[in-house]
Amino acid sequence: MVHDVFRSEMKQKLMEKNVMAKLEVVKKEGNDFVVKVPGLKETVKIEDTFAEMFPMWAGRVLITAANEKWALIAARTAAGFASSIIMSPAEAAVETLVSPKETPDGRPGAIIQIYHNSRNNLKHQMSLRIGQCVMTCPTTAAFDGLPTAKRRVKIGRSLRLFGDGFQKKGKVAGRKVWRIPVMEGEFIVEDDFGIMRAVASGNMLILAKDWQTALKAAEDAKEAISQNIRGVIMPFPGGLCRAGSKVGSLNYKLPASTSHQYCPTLRKLVPDSKLPDNVGSVYEIVINGLNQKTVKKAMCVGIMAAVKVPGVVKITAGNYGGKLGPYQAVLKEVLGLE
Repeated sequence: MVHDVFRSEMKQKLMEKNVMAKLEVVKKEGNDFVVKVPGLKETVKIEDTFAEMFPMWAGRVLITAANEKWALIAARTAAGFASSIIMSPAEAAVETLVSPKETPDGRPGAIIQIYHNSRNNLKHQMSLRIGQCVMTCPTTAAFDGLPTAKRRVKIGRSLRLFGDGFQKKGKVAGRKVWRIPVMEGEFIVEDDFGIMRAVASGNMLILAKDWQTALKAAEDAKEAISQNIRGVIMPFPGGLCRAGSKVGSLNYKLPASTSHQYCPTLRKLVPDSKLPDNVGSVYEIVINGLNQKTVKKAMCVGIMAAVKVPGVVKITAGNYGGKLGPYQAVLKEVLGLE
């Protein structure tokens, strides 16, 4: 069963040591570290800055099914329309696939995480997404992915009413569940789910010579994080964001608008562009996780994968000067630069 959300401490420390040892600082140039990447002739710049992160409430749902195909379909559907809390009803994504050995019912599974600023809204989003996207999906069941969390929300107890009085209590691997009759047979959902204070908005900005390079680097970073780090999600489409935003707007009454400082087509039109002439495209990866340590490890792994792609010019991160978010992931500390 899923009781530990991370790899073993020994594996994590070994991975972290190996990853951090690969970047060699050549010099400091203004506010940038110029680093040498093994195997590349070109150097890459790492800005001496930080990602500003925020607390959010998180839920974690383990979805099982008859096979991996349907577990993943349910997970992706339940995590839909959840890229940014700015305009989406939640932030969510698939965290990982899990083997039958890790699930309460011995079937293949997928884990999703769902985030919201409010506990009540998080419960509402979890109920809606499990009820509409998991219960309706062939062969699925839904279990709590945070069994040790102290704060609990009664998700299964709410959804049981769909059974119209025919629902029954049950147990699966010692977990209290509800067996809800459906046309296929029955839907099993755990009675309550754990929620916890987690961390949102770890991020990295990948500046590259063109969009092909930037996309390749972002894809490699996302894949490296997915393969090596448990406990985090990347909530934008495919884990990548091509349309980063700033708070507010220069011209309209909007909560957020395009990050004009990082738009290549605006480089000559705005006085505060942050893009050098050799940058033709920028991608962002946003990372939410169960704690700061895990988010920072994910950033490290992602950045290390991105800088290995020829044509990547610079890595930086988004922040608000430390005025809004209480947590900071300082790039030089994340990467072990000196």
